[in-house]
Amino acid sequence: MAHYFKFHTLADLEAETRCLGLDLGYDADLTPLFQPVDVGGFRVGNAFCVQPMEGCDGTTDGAPDELVFRRYQRFGAGGAKLIWGEAAGVLDEGRANPRQLLLTDAHADGFAKMLIDCRHAHREAFGSDDDLLVGIQLAHSGRYSYRRPLCAVHDPLLDPRTIVDKATKRTVDASYPLVYDDYLRRLVDHYVRAAKLAYKVGYQFVDVKQCHRYLLNELLAAKTRPGPYGGSLENRTRLARDIITAIRTEVPGLLIATRINLYDSIPYNKRAGDNIGEPCPHTLPVDCAWGTNPHNHLEPDLAEPIAWIGEMIRLGVSLVNVSMGNPYASPHVIRPFEVPPPDGYHTPEHPLLGVARHFRLTTTIQRAFPQTPIIGSGYSWLQEYLPQAGAANVRARNVSFIGVGRATLAQPDFVRQLAEHGKLDRKRICRTFSYCTALMRSKHNEQGQFATGCPPFDKEVYGPIWKEAKGE
Repeated sequence: MAHYFKFHTLADLEAETRCLGLDLGYDADLTPLFQPVDVGGFRVGNAFCVQPMEGCDGTTDGAPDELVFRRYQRFGAGGAKLIWGEAAGVLDEGRANPRQLLLTDAHADGFAKMLIDCRHAHREAFGSDDDLLVGIQLAHSGRYSYRRPLCAVHDPLLDPRTIVDKATKRTVDASYPLVYDDYLRRLVDHYVRAAKLAYKVGYQFVDVKQCHRYLLNELLAAKTRPGPYGGSLENRTRLARDIITAIRTEVPGLLIATRINLYDSIPYNKRAGDNIGEPCPHTLPVDCAWGTNPHNHLEPDLAEPIAWIGEMIRLGVSLVNVSMGNPYASPHVIRPFEVPPPDGYHTPEHPLLGVARHFRLTTTIQRAFPQTPIIGSGYSWLQEYLPQAGAANVRARNVSFIGVGRATLAQPDFVRQLAEHGKLDRKRICRTFSYCTALMRSKHNEQGQFATGCPPFDKEVYGPIWKEAKGE
């Protein structure tokens, strides 16, 4: 296995960047990251965003539990002024795992406690939460729903991986039924109900989730689906458009955001012999991947994503969080890593190329919509140098917020560390060794899902869980 992150100084990283021919900037002056950002008329206190990080640690009926409260308390005390709450199912059958949160009236008190604990911790640490913006992600997992796949379109590249008969372990053929148009139409009411509840308990925004090949993202690529939800771009965006419009009409005080894939890519397999990732067998053109050149899956095509983001902004979306890839099928695209999880492939590219892809596509979107705050991703692999990369991007107006995911589990107070010391605590920096992902993929306990976190740097809580997951 190659060892990529070998940088002792920022100069070492800059030299590697030049060697790879990448146009990435790094700025030692972190001032731009501590400037306020306007989001729909709300003044957010700095340019740091805690990305939606699922803990897979709710109760089996979807209520927030003690580890959930602990995580948001730590995020609140950490210093980021934009906290993007994790995926919460809008109905039970659309949850991705048996411990994913479910946003229903029965769990309203738990979701309120998540928020109260988060804001209280922020006030305790910083004196005021007047510039703290907290939201929650509304989700339907589609083909990745854990009870059974709820597919919007047949995808010849993903179907063999996701539509499997649990009894025989065999792939189900293309006769597997897709969700009906009426099912999709009725989802609007579920999203609106969840949005109303989120607003009632105090969340300031909801994210209509359209990323990582979950249901709304899959519909974006549903060119082969017949009827009102497939084929043309207008049809493929119909459900998300109806959801956004309905929330805007029925919950006017709530900000609307979206985390959206810009580039789906295609699934990867382990290459025989060395387990390096390689594209799965496919034929051209690939017509089942959003934001992807149908004649070259390695090449993003942002024409449709730009058109759709522009329309969403006109519909009233105030905040756009851009992502890419599929955590189950192309994890090197969504989150460049040093070490894969046990069931994963080794990265087929230098992780810095993946970081650069995130930055390049994010810059394209931010410059297309300069008045809309855009959140970028791909920073965690940079470890102690992520602030310098973020500062350069914000200063150049390539992005509005620096989104940090895995690294927040290892060091939830990373913003406070930067504010007080000008650097991250090197003893608690995420090394992208994929412990959190390995826990997320572990299902062999009574609840059908292990809670996920950072075993190396949050040992008291997640060390024992890690040992149990490994069978020690």
